[in-house]
Amino acid sequence: MTTIDDTAPDRSTAGDRSTVRIEAIGGSPDTAVVDLSGFYAGRHWSARTTDRPFSYRYTAVGDADVTLRRSQISGSIRGLIGASDDYIVQWLTAGNGIPDVVHDRVPMAGDVPMLFPTAREFVFEYEDYDQRVVHMSRRLVHEVADELFHTGQVPDLGIDHLRTLDPAAVTQWRNSLALLSRELRVGGVDSLLWHTLTRGTAAAFLRMYPPTVTALPPAVFLPRRARLRAAVEFVHEHVAEPLNVSDVARAAGLSVRATQEAFQRHVGMTPLRYLQHVRLERVRRELLETDATTGSVQAIARAWGVRAPRPVLRRVPERLRRVPAEHPAALTGRRAAQQRTTVCAARPRAPRLSRSRRTPQRAGPGPRAPAGPARPAPPADAPAR
Repeated sequence: MTTIDDTAPDRSTAGDRSTVRIEAIGGSPDTAVVDLSGFYAGRHWSARTTDRPFSYRYTAVGDADVTLRRSQISGSIRGLIGASDDYIVQWLTAGNGIPDVVHDRVPMAGDVPMLFPTAREFVFEYEDYDQRVVHMSRRLVHEVADELFHTGQVPDLGIDHLRTLDPAAVTQWRNSLALLSRELRVGGVDSLLWHTLTRGTAAAFLRMYPPTVTALPPAVFLPRRARLRAAVEFVHEHVAEPLNVSDVARAAGLSVRATQEAFQRHVGMTPLRYLQHVRLERVRRELLETDATTGSVQAIARAWGVRAPRPVLRRVPERLRRVPAEHPAALTGRRAAQQRTTVCAARPRAPRLSRSRRTPQRAGPGPRAPAGPARPAPPADAPAR
């Protein structure tokens, strides 16, 4: 049985908030696949029984910005979850599971929160579990990130979903959820306190998973810099696209000359130099999350609009430029060096002429030095030197 209540009250009285209530209960693996996959744009889902009778229950309550959810299954379930605009934090209070069995392959650890990699598709697998889940909208998280970290209107905050969490940040996250749950029972999602607490929950989430995207320059937040900020935010939003100064100026409502002067005076570099700076930061951040071979460095650089490889390679972290001792490239390099040493040691060196037998060099105009005695001609059968 599935019950969904997604009501949107009058926007003139309740803003853009809407109530979300979901409940799905059943005892069949096939029904679980149909019900649960629909909540996550899932594909290729499958469920089966374990050593206990199969049953499932899924509940969610909240609004368009934050929903508190719980998923319980007595059995095993696996499937693909599509990319989503939501930030989804989940943890287990019972059972076991792996959020991404294809790429990350990191199992859940007790009740430690873990962020789903919702920027891409991933395949999960869980068994006999009790899972708590928090969905947060991209709009809310990015708005709070801009307030706390000055990230601007960027499509990606560069959050590392596998980072080691600070225990103090996790405690703050749990406390914010406790307050949010209480207000949900007492005042509901239409109260001003709920709206305030959802922003506090997003802030606690960002302290667990801080953005790594390049922050906006502090100068753009000063009074009477709204147009400069619009220009800088436009660069961050369209960093991977081919841009010129005219594009940036048009987005800010400035002339090309005024844009160049504003960047030079307040940001400390030209608009195109700043664009290159942001692109290189995006490349560096992506390299930290991938296996940085020479080919991947160039491919990632091209994807962010960087054409010259030299500045990119200079921004690659030192740990990504080191070759492990057991790596084939390192072994090949050492073997080649040993071979060169062996060949040089075995190759006979040509005899060097003494200084007295060398032909004197003429230093300049003047009488030429008398030539020494002529050398005897070598025998006809002597090897050529």
